[in-house]
Amino acid sequence: MFFVPKVMSTQHPDNATPSPYADPAGVLKSEGEVHEAADMFALGCDEQMWDSEGKDADNQVVRKLLTGYPDFFQQEQRLGRDMVLTLRVPNPGIERDMRKSMVEALQSIPAAWDMAQSFYGGGTPDTAPIQEVILPFTTAAQELALVEAYYRRMIVGQESQPLLDGQLVKDWVGEFFPKELRVIPLIEDMEHLFYCDRIVEEYLHRRDLPAQRVFLARSDPALNYGIIGAELTLKVGLFRLYQLEQRLGIPLYPIIGAGSVPFRGHLTPVNVERAFQEYPSGHTFTVQSAFKYDYDQETVRSGIEQILAHQRQEPPPVDQERARAVLDKAVAEYQSLVRQHINLISAVSNHIPRRRDRKLHVGLFGYGRTLDSVGDEVTLPRAIGFAAALYSIGVPPELLGLAALDDDDLAFVREVYPSLDADLRAALRYANERHIKELLGDRYLQIMEQFTDDVDRVHEGLTSAIRAGITYGSRVSISDYVTEAAQLRRFLG
Repeated sequence: MFFVPKVMSTQHPDNATPSPYADPAGVLKSEGEVHEAADMFALGCDEQMWDSEGKDADNQVVRKLLTGYPDFFQQEQRLGRDMVLTLRVPNPGIERDMRKSMVEALQSIPAAWDMAQSFYGGGTPDTAPIQEVILPFTTAAQELALVEAYYRRMIVGQESQPLLDGQLVKDWVGEFFPKELRVIPLIEDMEHLFYCDRIVEEYLHRRDLPAQRVFLARSDPALNYGIIGAELTLKVGLFRLYQLEQRLGIPLYPIIGAGSVPFRGHLTPVNVERAFQEYPSGHTFTVQSAFKYDYDQETVRSGIEQILAHQRQEPPPVDQERARAVLDKAVAEYQSLVRQHINLISAVSNHIPRRRDRKLHVGLFGYGRTLDSVGDEVTLPRAIGFAAALYSIGVPPELLGLAALDDDDLAFVREVYPSLDADLRAALRYANERHIKELLGDRYLQIMEQFTDDVDRVHEGLTSAIRAGITYGSRVSISDYVTEAAQLRRFLG
């Protein structure tokens, strides 16, 4: 049995409205996230990402879920059969200050198994409550193999180690299950997204796996490369994965990591069909915090049900050489504009409200990576804070990079990315014309005017007040204005 969920609830803090489980400051912490997971399962999500990367994850989550909600997990849905927890662990090769957190997370998996067996009175290896882990920043097959090998040899393998007088570890504390752990690559940078099939093919070589899930990021690529770079790169990656699937005869199940804001994927409970149009071969879609908390519960449930009913389709082919040429132009323009305005973006990001208890995590155009084309280092907020900062001054980040493209380029982009115009209309509803002219120039003002016939004037007024407060250091409550504007949009960033 290979359970492949379709709706992955995540802990991305992109919600404008605080979670009902948050503290008085609006911050969702450890115990609240356990309640959240139970509620998301009850709403229909069949997977909960449990994040050990960038935050202090509660490794007792399975025990707390089963003992805290026994009627639901005993009578309605079985954890491990009908729904699963999937751990996101740090990548030891990149996130070196968090690499021991990976060890802690892997060590919790057999304990979760024991708890579930006790709760359900037995089970089989394919009904483990935690069956897979997600490895972020995957750039090579060996990184996946190392996680798999560590779990098999150091976690499960310890059961055969001798203790005293011929007694083995398993004689003392019991066997360690599950015996095997599946590893999902989370691929986030342009080069490896573009050729993600190479990583997957190398990893599957000489492995007898019935299927493989592949997590393709949509949020951080937008932060690093802009919306055009993110969309074109993702479309190429999905098509190449499909070609690999046909060649190997092994099912490959893409996970699409999309947020609510158009810049980060534009997946909301009232806009689910957009995701199916853009990513027809996607199998699993992420339900992030704005999806969950910025709409009423019945609307959220309906959106989840639509994703559960979706059946994968063949992705459209992409002219990869043409895509590369177009995205190179858009990315260069996007990154140039970000560099010009990074001080303003950073200043505004300091006023973005916190929605989750997370460790500070910034990077150089993407978590510690420098741009190959430029030697200077630019430190960015995380993707949600970055998008929130630009929206808060009325400069939706979807605009950045578009002025580098001519009519032929845009015609190609529309073929590959059919929701482009609708996404821009949705984003530019929250634009501030004066700020776009002053910060980006007439070229971008002309692009804005093509898509904006319904500017939200209340939001526009808030963005004027926010920028004035930043510029002149006034005593206005910038954070309150940022929050009010975000609630109008129904996403933070």
